[in-house]
Amino acid sequence: MCLGCLPPSQLFSCTWVRFSPPLWRFPLTRGPSPTSAGARVPWGLGSLLCAQLGHRGTQEVPPGVTGGTLGMVRARAGALLLHHLLDQRPHVALFRELYLVCVETALFSRQFSNLLGTVYRCGNLNFTCDGNSLISPVGNRVTVFDLKNNKSDTLPLATRYNIKCVGLSPDGRLAIIVDEGGDALLVSLVCRSVLHHFHFKGAVHSVAFSPDGRKFVVTKGNGAQLYHAPGRRREFNAFVLDKTYFGPYDETTCIDWTDDSKCFVVGSKDMSTWVFGAERWDNLIYYALGGHRDAIVACFFEADSLDVYTLSQDGALCVWQCDTPPAGLRLKAPSGWRADLQRREGDEDEEDNEEEETAVRGKAAPAAEEQQGKVRYSRLAKYFFNKEGDFNNLTAAAYHKKVHLLVTGFASGMFHLHELPEFNLIHSLSISDQRVASVAINSSGDWIAFGCSGLGQLLVWEWQSESYVLKQQGHFNSMVSLAYSPDGQYIVTGGDDGKVKVWNTLSGFCFITFTEHSSGVTGVTFTATGYVIVTSSMDGTVRAFDLHRYRNFRTFTSPRPTQFSCVAVDTSGEVVAAGAQDSFEIFIWSMQTGRLLDVLSGHEGPISGLCFNPTKSVLASASWDRTVRLWDMADSWRTTETLALTSDALAVTFRPDGAELAVATLNSQITFWDPENAVQTGSIEGRHDLKSGRKELDKITAKHSAKGKAFTALCYSADGQSVLAGGRSKFVCIYHVREQILRKRFEISGNLSLDAMEEFLNRRKMTEFGNLALIDQDAAEEAGVAIPLPGVKKGDMSSRHFKPEIRVTSLRFSPTGRCWAATTTEGLLIYSLDARMLFDPFELDTSVTPARVRAALRQRDFTRAILMAFRLNERKLLQEALESVPWDEVEVVTSSLPDLYVEKVLEFLASSLEVSHHLEFYLVWAQKLLMAHGQKLKARAGTLLPAVQFLQKSIQRHLDGLSKLCDWNRYSLRFALAVSQQRGLKRASEAPGSEEEADGSDEDDESLHLLGAGPGDADGLRP
Repeated sequence: MCLGCLPPSQLFSCTWVRFSPPLWRFPLTRGPSPTSAGARVPWGLGSLLCAQLGHRGTQEVPPGVTGGTLGMVRARAGALLLHHLLDQRPHVALFRELYLVCVETALFSRQFSNLLGTVYRCGNLNFTCDGNSLISPVGNRVTVFDLKNNKSDTLPLATRYNIKCVGLSPDGRLAIIVDEGGDALLVSLVCRSVLHHFHFKGAVHSVAFSPDGRKFVVTKGNGAQLYHAPGRRREFNAFVLDKTYFGPYDETTCIDWTDDSKCFVVGSKDMSTWVFGAERWDNLIYYALGGHRDAIVACFFEADSLDVYTLSQDGALCVWQCDTPPAGLRLKAPSGWRADLQRREGDEDEEDNEEEETAVRGKAAPAAEEQQGKVRYSRLAKYFFNKEGDFNNLTAAAYHKKVHLLVTGFASGMFHLHELPEFNLIHSLSISDQRVASVAINSSGDWIAFGCSGLGQLLVWEWQSESYVLKQQGHFNSMVSLAYSPDGQYIVTGGDDGKVKVWNTLSGFCFITFTEHSSGVTGVTFTATGYVIVTSSMDGTVRAFDLHRYRNFRTFTSPRPTQFSCVAVDTSGEVVAAGAQDSFEIFIWSMQTGRLLDVLSGHEGPISGLCFNPTKSVLASASWDRTVRLWDMADSWRTTETLALTSDALAVTFRPDGAELAVATLNSQITFWDPENAVQTGSIEGRHDLKSGRKELDKITAKHSAKGKAFTALCYSADGQSVLAGGRSKFVCIYHVREQILRKRFEISGNLSLDAMEEFLNRRKMTEFGNLALIDQDAAEEAGVAIPLPGVKKGDMSSRHFKPEIRVTSLRFSPTGRCWAATTTEGLLIYSLDARMLFDPFELDTSVTPARVRAALRQRDFTRAILMAFRLNERKLLQEALESVPWDEVEVVTSSLPDLYVEKVLEFLASSLEVSHHLEFYLVWAQKLLMAHGQKLKARAGTLLPAVQFLQKSIQRHLDGLSKLCDWNRYSLRFALAVSQQRGLKRASEAPGSEEEADGSDEDDESLHLLGAGPGDADGLRP
C-alpha cells in the first residue's frame, strides 16, 4: 500500500514510517484525523512527504509495531526536515501535521541528567589535571565532582558492567573507562561523549597513561599490555597494541610510570614487582623485585629517578634504589632483520609499518655476561605499618612525587600519611568502619580523596588544615521513597537503612542527613511550605523535620505499636496521615500539637498508599483488600466513597487539579477514577510494557514471572496529561491519560552487573553441575565472601551468590514540569529536558527568520522582535532579543506583550535566571511582567503553576547564595569592629585621662546596616 493513500486513521496509528530511497524515519503518534476515518485525503501527511521526497513506490508498515506507540527517536530529525521544507511557501499549512508530531515527541525527549544518592561504588578515584575536580565511578556510570564550584555532574554514558578502573590522560581531555567484563570506552571529557569502544578480551585490573600521553598500559591476567594512545589524528583503530610483557605468575594489580615515560613498574599478586622498559633499552628489559610476603597493592617510582617503592597487603613498604639514572638508559641498536628493515625503509614513517606484537618474557636466572652494564636494584630499607600487631590489611595507596607524600588506606577504615623516603608519620585518622577501596591525591598535594565501597562513602580531606572538603555518603541499602520540594530545588529520600537525606538538585550534593529512625523509612513528603519534611518508618514512628534548624521537632506515635507503610500531609500542612501495615488502620495527627486526632478503620488489608486531594479536604487510601476509600476531612473523616478494584491496590495518586484519581493494582493495570462521582473513567493494561527480566536463580522464564510483576510507583505529570509508572523492571513508562496509550518508555539502566536485566539467561553458565551463579566467589577477591551468615533478613538473604535486582521503588515529577526523578537500585536518577536538543517553533511562518528578528532590533521595534524570536523558539536568538531591550523600556515592552506569550516569557526568564549573570536585568523583567499581567494570570493559575514554581526556584537559588555571602561579610565586619573596640578600651585603660576618648569612640553594632535601606532609598540596596 502506498503511504500517501493511507487514510488518516491508519496513518496516525503507525509508529515508524520509512522512506527508502532516500531513507528517512519519522515518529508518528495517534491524533485526531482531519477528516472521517474512511476518507482518503490526497493532501494528507503521507502523500505530501512522498511527493516532497520524490517517491511513488509502495511502503508497508513494519510488522510487529503496536498502534499508538511513539518511536524512540529524537524529534530533531523531523524538526530539521520541517525547518527545511518550510522554506516552500505553498506547503506551510500542509506541514502543520508533521509539526505537531515533532513537538509532541520533543516534549517527551527527556534524557538522563544526573545521578544522585550514590557517590561511589567501586574502582579507582582520579583527580583532574587542575586538581579541582574528582572523577568517581558510580556503578556503570562516572560522576565528576567539581570541588571548587560545589557541584556534581554525571556523564551521559554507561558501560555494560560496573566500572573496574579509570585512566585519565595527563592533559585531562581523555579518559579510558574499563568495566568488569573487559569492555573499554574512550571518553572525551571535553565534549562528554564516547569516542571509541574496545574489548580487551579479559578482566583488566588497572590502566595508566604515560606522562607524555603517547602510550598507556593495562594489566590483564599475569601480564601487562602497552598500547599507543590515541592522538589528535583520526585513526581507524584508536588502540594499537605495541608490546605484551610477561613475567609474573599471578594476576597483575598496579602500574606506575617514570616521569620521562621511559619505564613502568607493575605489581602482582605473586608478591613480586617488575620494572619494564617502554622502549628497547640495552641495559633494561625487565627487572624483578621481591622482598614481600603478600600480594603487591601499589608500586611507585620516585620523581626523576628509577627508585621504586613497593607496598604489600600485609602492610610492608620496601624502598628500592637503582644504580642508574633515567638518562643512563641506552637504546638497543637494531640487529638482524630489524637492521635490514631499517636500511630498506630509510626515512619512511614507522607508523605506516605493519605492527607486530612483541612478547617480552621474564627469565628466572639471566646469564652472567648479560648482567654486565645492566640496571641493578638494591633494597635500602623495609618498613612496616602494623607495628602494634593489629594485622590490618593495606587496601589502597597513593604517592605524590613532588611533595614525597605517601597516603595508605586500610581495611579498618584508617589512613596514614607518611613522608618518604624517611617514612615519617605525618597524620593518622579513622574515617570509616569499612575498608578504604581507593585513594587519590590532587596535583598540588593538598587534597586527598578516599572511597569506601562498603558504605558508599566519598571523602576529600585537606591534610594541612585537617578539614573535610567533601563528605558524601549514599544510602547503605536501597532507597525506597522520594519527594520533591514545592519549588523543585530539593529532593528528600528515605532508605532501608533508616536514614533520611535531603539533596540539592542544582549541586547534586546531600546537605543534611537525619538518622533518628531506627528502622527502614517507608515514606517521605514535603509540606506545602517546603521547610518541613514528614517521614514514616517501620519503627512505629512518624517524624517531622525542620529544614531551618535541621532537627526533629515532632514525633507521632500510635496508641499501640504498629509499622507504618506510607504517609501523607494535606495542602495546609496541619494534618498528617499515616497508614499501618499490620493493624490496617489510618492514623491522623495534628502538626501543631502533635496529638492523635482520629483513627480511621475500615480496610481489611495493609495500607499501601495515601494521598490528599490538592484542592479539597479529601484523603484517598489504597489497600491490599482491593479497595480505595475516600475520606472527607470536613465531614468528621467519614467514608464518602469506596472504589472497588479487581486486584490489590499498590499505589494511589491524585491529579494536580484534584479532578482525577489514578490507582495501580497487582494485575499490572492502572485505573483512572472520577473522585466526585466514583466512576471509573479509564484503564491501562501495562503488563507487556514492564518487560521484566529473568533472575539468575529463577526456575521459570521471564514471560511467566512477568505475571507476578506490577507497577508499584505512580505519579502524574505537572500538567496532569500524563502519568508516570514504574515497578520491578528496568523500564519506566509514560502513558497519556486521555488516549490511554504508551507515550514513551525509559530504560533506567543497562548495567548487567544487576540481576533481572536480561530476558534470557546465558546458557554458558548452565553446566552439568548446575548454575555457575550458585558458586561462591573466592574469598581472596575484593568482592568475595567467605561464609554467608544464615537467617539474615537484609543483604544476600544467606544465599551463596547475591546480585541486587533492578527495580524502581518511587517516582516523582518535578513541580516545574521539566524533569522527573526515580529511586532505583542504581540510585536517584533524574531525567530532564535538554533545551539544546529541541527545535520547537511556535506559530511558525515563512516571514519569520533570524535576519528579520535582528532587523527589528536595529529598528528598536523590541516587541515585534521578541514575538518573532518566540515563534522561532531558538534560545540564543531569544536571549539576544530580550537582552537588547534597555532596562528603562522593559515596562513598555511587557505591557504590550499578548497574553499568549506571557507564559513563554515567564518560562524563559526562569531558565535564564539559573545560568545568567544579569541577575538584576532579569529580575526587572520578571517584576514588570507580573505587575502588568498579574490579574490576568490569576484566572489560569493552575496551568501556570509549573512556570511560576520554576521562576521561584531560580530566584531562591540566587537569594540563598547572596544571603550567605552578605551574612559572612556582615559578621566579619562586626568582628572587626568588636576587636577594634576592645583594643581601644585596652589602650584607654592603660593611658590615664583618656576615658572620655574611649567613651566617645564606642559604636553600636546595630549601626552597621549592610542590607537595610537608607532613609532616601525606598528600593533597598543600590550601587
